[in-house]
Amino acid sequence: MKALLIGGTGPTGPHIIRGLLSRGYDVTMLNRGSRDSDAISPAVERLRGDPHFPDTLETCLGDRNFDLTIATYGRIRYVAEVLNTRTDRLITVGGTPSYRGFADAGQNFPAGMPVPTRETDGLVQSQDEGKFGFLVKATEDAVMLQHAEGRMNVTHFRYPVVYGPSQLRTVIFEWVMQRCRDRRPHAILPDGGLTLLTRGFSENMAKAVLLAADQPQVSAGKIYNCGDERQFTLAQWVEIIASEMDWPLEIVPVPDAYASPARELITFYGSSHHQLLDLDLIKRDLGYVDAVDPMEGIRRTVRWLIDNPTAPDKLTEITAHYEIEDRLAELYRGAAEAAASLDHGVSDYHHAYAHPRERNRARDHRDR
Repeated sequence: MKALLIGGTGPTGPHIIRGLLSRGYDVTMLNRGSRDSDAISPAVERLRGDPHFPDTLETCLGDRNFDLTIATYGRIRYVAEVLNTRTDRLITVGGTPSYRGFADAGQNFPAGMPVPTRETDGLVQSQDEGKFGFLVKATEDAVMLQHAEGRMNVTHFRYPVVYGPSQLRTVIFEWVMQRCRDRRPHAILPDGGLTLLTRGFSENMAKAVLLAADQPQVSAGKIYNCGDERQFTLAQWVEIIASEMDWPLEIVPVPDAYASPARELITFYGSSHHQLLDLDLIKRDLGYVDAVDPMEGIRRTVRWLIDNPTAPDKLTEITAHYEIEDRLAELYRGAAEAAASLDHGVSDYHHAYAHPRERNRARDHRDR
């Protein structure tokens, strides 16, 4: 059996390739060749071609055919067009901006994405709702049309924010780790860091894709959300990463509108509304469970970044926010001190149900 992986050198690629090899596939990896990975066996054939354009992809593939193609990279609508005569089975990977409210919470009522968001929830329908989200949705439609018209068996995955070794831009890790390296006392987070944003460890996301490869009939023509089964709030992410760096960071909560030092931790620099994906379909259909506990995945990623640090010039945006972060922390503490001085007399809590101390009384001692 022959398998083609378009992409391959990102965080999930090596795990997908190893999974395909263990299943007996003869694997070919296609990408632009801008980088390679020591985690991928030299025995895996490398094809150099640009999957962002149909003509360059056509030229690269020539008359080759594959039993299975997995596209994690490139413009997948063009990949689907070019591959529909070259493969019987296509698995594509995209993202979640196609959901209405992903980039702009105000698109939904009540504001924000449904919690959790199912595959059947509302999608962006026009460019007026967001050009990028609309293009993602249009691409999904084009890819799934190939299945609907019987050209090949197609499954599509909406990847979350992926983390793990070899990720090109691990924003939350860099953001927290640099503060720990610089021995910062605190970290400003919007709304106390209560935001839930679905993330997925690289090995877990590779497992999700391979489950669809193993079950072509069950997953045929379907779109799946994916992500780690266990999710953490933004504040919990900061706490876990800082713990692995052995440096405590005090989390200072400020209103979302003013949390500029943490803005890049929010997708598209948007608001702090939840972006929590429902995983019921992939668990029910394909039997998905995490291969790696997310807590361990976070720790592995921190250790990998310690051994493979980001170039200092790419961290200047992080350190540039330190001054305003300190000023916001000062303002917060002043406001908190003023708020604490108010009379917060709160009555003791008692639950609403009767709890009689004496037998056969119509009402208990609290007149319930």
